[in-house]
Amino acid sequence: MITPLGLDAESTWQAALAGKSGIGPITRFDCSEFKTQIAGEVKGFDATQYFSKKYIRQMDMFIQYAVAASFMAVRDSGLSVDKVDADRVGCYVGAGLGGINVIEQTLAKMAEGGPRKISPYFVPAIIINLAAGQISIFHGFKGPNFSHVSACSTGAHSVGEAMRAIECGAADVMIAGGAESTVSQLGIGGFNAARALSTRNDEPEKASRPFSKSRDGFVLGEGVGIMTLEAWDHATARGANIVAELVGYGANSDAFHITSPSEGGIGAQKCMKIALDNAGIVPEQIGYINAHGTSTVADAIETNAIREVFGKHAYKGLAVSSTKSMHGHLLGAAGGVEAALCCLALRDGKIPPTINLDDPDPECDLDYVPHVARDADLEYVMSNSFGFGGTNATLIFKKV
Repeated sequence: MITPLGLDAESTWQAALAGKSGIGPITRFDCSEFKTQIAGEVKGFDATQYFSKKYIRQMDMFIQYAVAASFMAVRDSGLSVDKVDADRVGCYVGAGLGGINVIEQTLAKMAEGGPRKISPYFVPAIIINLAAGQISIFHGFKGPNFSHVSACSTGAHSVGEAMRAIECGAADVMIAGGAESTVSQLGIGGFNAARALSTRNDEPEKASRPFSKSRDGFVLGEGVGIMTLEAWDHATARGANIVAELVGYGANSDAFHITSPSEGGIGAQKCMKIALDNAGIVPEQIGYINAHGTSTVADAIETNAIREVFGKHAYKGLAVSSTKSMHGHLLGAAGGVEAALCCLALRDGKIPPTINLDDPDPECDLDYVPHVARDADLEYVMSNSFGFGGTNATLIFKKV
């Protein structure tokens, strides 16, 4: 992971457990004329730790994050391209908006100097599938290689579809997740125009407030979450470092509205049920849900969906939290980051908190692990991701 909380998985995880906020004033551009002047920016990232400077101009920041995280994921899994069949290693890494930073920069250069100022790398620097494509090239992985694009569900869909690719025999190993970098004038301005972002500029660290009565919109974040998925027999045969087992995946659509979830969260309910059925477990076996929890009106809808699916268990034994309260909403990367956090929750037996839950919304009445992380004996955990266009994804992981 590379997130507003840290430059790798462990630093992000420890910051989340400590209840730290990665939200602060925007430094990327002059935002004085924007209603929102805060975001979850990645701080201190140095792409040259992973590849030489000559490649930087070929990649928008979201691709740089993806390639960097792929090196971490491959290293941590102990995978070596020399010791596996490269034709059986694929990559599904997507994004929601793609290369918006390079688009802005190129347009400014063209306005000043004309078409000759457009880089020959402009197109490969911005298109979403080059996140997966560059990972494949850098590592020499020759299996299935493309990008799923489903707004805020992108990372989760990429992980789930990677599982399916392995299950159907298309690959033995998949690098999967999501990357995003949209803290830009168009990114902030666009979501401001849609009245989707928090404007709590005077208290950035308190702006992302999932399930709070005083929530006023989500906080845009950036980063990447990528994992190495591998067929169980293939992984155990080579002695891989197994963090968790992916056992369930659900995907469906609300078919309701371009930005709003369906009434009562019916689509989300069905998606969670699909994942539970796919995992072959009952709701009572889930100990923790990393909620989509965006700090918007949709929090109450997701809460209702969880109530409907989990019944009495929603109030007795089920913990729910939104780590977006700390790292913000990473759009296409959110599902990848939150899936990774779920795996670490299983590994360490700890549940990350929902910070800033000072004034719970009466309509949001579940156990959201407020303020402080919690020790827990977890066997199964769930991660929800819901995106614009009514696209839903749910992942279920099991302790190993």
